[in-house]
This record gives sequence, structure tokens and C-alpha cells, in this order.
Amino acid sequence: MQPTRRRVVALLLSASLGALASQAALAADPYPAKPIRLVVPFAAGGTTDILARAVAAELAKLPGWNVVVDNKPGAGGNIGADIVAKAAPDGYTLLMGTVGTHGINQSLYGKLPFDPIRDFAPITEVAAVPNVLVLNPAFAQQNKIDSVKDLIAYARANPGKINMASSGNGTSIHLAGELFKTQTRTFMVHFPYKGSGPALTDLAGGTMQVMFDNLPSSMALIKSGKLKALAVTSARPSPALPGVPTIAQAAGLPQYEASSWFGMLAPAGTPPEVIQRIQQEVAKALGAPAVRERLQAQGAEPVGNTPEQFAAFIRAETTKWAKVVKDSGAKVD
Repeated sequence: MQPTRRRVVALLLSASLGALASQAALAADPYPAKPIRLVVPFAAGGTTDILARAVAAELAKLPGWNVVVDNKPGAGGNIGADIVAKAAPDGYTLLMGTVGTHGINQSLYGKLPFDPIRDFAPITEVAAVPNVLVLNPAFAQQNKIDSVKDLIAYARANPGKINMASSGNGTSIHLAGELFKTQTRTFMVHFPYKGSGPALTDLAGGTMQVMFDNLPSSMALIKSGKLKALAVTSARPSPALPGVPTIAQAAGLPQYEASSWFGMLAPAGTPPEVIQRIQQEVAKALGAPAVRERLQAQGAEPVGNTPEQFAAFIRAETTKWAKVVKDSGAKVD
């Protein structure tokens, strides 16, 4: 039996009212409607963790925003990154990615459980950070190491007798050390940890002797005298460490440069409007004077660029670090 005209009109009106109700519900319950999980793929205490918590604390000042930092360390950041790559693309599981997870690992590891480009939607670069060459002070004093050239001389005279800590295989901390070893023709034994925090504990305690750590996570230990800073790995000296030269300057290695960056990413397929909302709020957080001053004092330079700019940057970094990995000969199975 054909529906009457009155019945058709009633059905159309019901559908219209339903759509309007759905739109009203969305308007009344905008993103975020529940806590956001920000996965940090390294242990607590490192620079990735420091930056994630600084951003989360600032976002928590917004009505309805609750960002929970979740540390999932291991495999050079790949375990945490894989969790986010396979999460629902709804904006409620995000990653604080790094130059390791999204610039280095695909060249360093034989096989990854995710694609750093295809499986993620870039949101914004959070900060750029130089690494710093730090030593255990007792080791440095005992062996009269006061400069990068002193370290090179000692390493050449004592191959394999220096323990070099890193925050994990494939991190910029690891690759900065490998690049240094290659360009100085030295050999130090690499010990990967599940983040800078535990690596720094052993470095300050004397189990490790050398590390090319991200500056923010080492800053407090440098200032307290528990670590000795010899040089930064960036192309220019860091204003946060006056008087500390670059490795290129101190060792006469003009091609040496190995800095880090950190950025927020979501699973691929996350709605563009959600990506845009997160980017805008994170950029505002990074622009807050108190946040900017605190990060700069630790040696980090806040960024807050657009998703498109961050995506282009990741592609360029992937190409750059592929060459560094190849030249260093580093490989992780």
C-alpha cells in the first residue's frame, strides 16, 4: 500500500527533527566530551614527558579539558607509538611523538608495526630541543676530561671502556652518539634505556659515563653539578647554557648537528575539525608567557605550527635522518 501524503510529510518532519536534535546534542557536548589520553612513548622524567605534562597542565585550565599523560616506554618509542596508531581516530588518544618515533625509527629498525606517515595525523610540533653531551663528573675529573677534545682523546686511547647511555634505540640521543662516534672514529658501548629518566639516574650514579641527552631533562642535573656539560649538539649554542660550545665548534666537526623535536599526533582518520581544535589550543598553551619562559629556561624552544607545516616538517626530517642512519651504520633488528 502506498503511503499517504500526510504519512510522507510526517516521516520527513520526524527525520528533520531527529537531525536537528543530533546537531543540538553535538553543540551542547562539544569536543572534548571525556578525558584525553596523551601517550608518552618513554619513561617519566625525560624531555618527552616534561613537555607532555607542561602542555597537559596548561590545557587543563580550559573548561572541560582533562589530559591524562600515559607513559608507555620501550623499543625506542615504538611501543607507545603503535598504541596510538591502532587507537580509535576520535581525538581521545594522542601521541607525544619525537624525532625518534617519526623521523628516525623507520630507517633504523628493520620492521615497524606501524607506518609513521600513513598511520598518523600530525597536529603540531610542540618544541625543538638541542641535545647536550653530558658526563659523569667523577669520571671526567678522574680522567682529566674538561673538553670535547679531551673526551675524544680518552675514547681513542680506551676503546670500549666508555659506557654511553641513551633513552632508547632509535632516539636522537642514541643517534647523536652514533654520529659522534662515526665522525670522531671512536668506540663507546651503547646502553639503551626506556627513557632519559632511568638513563640519567645511572649516569649521575656512575654506572654510565657519557650521554647525549635532550637538554631539558639534563638541565637540573647540570645546574646542581651532578652532570658535567661539555657541548650541545645543535648548530648554534643554546642560550640556556651560556658558555657551553657546540660539538661542531669544540671538536672541529663542521658537519656535526643532531637536535631533537617533539610533536603531538593523532591516529590517521581523526576528524579534521578535532585536529584543528587541538592544534589551536596547544598553540595557545605554548604561547602562554609562563609556559614559554619555563620551556626556554630548560633549553626547549616552543613551536605550535599548523598540521600542514608539521606534516611537511616530518617528511623532511625522515629524509634527513635516513642519511644520518645510513652514514652511521646504526641498525636495530
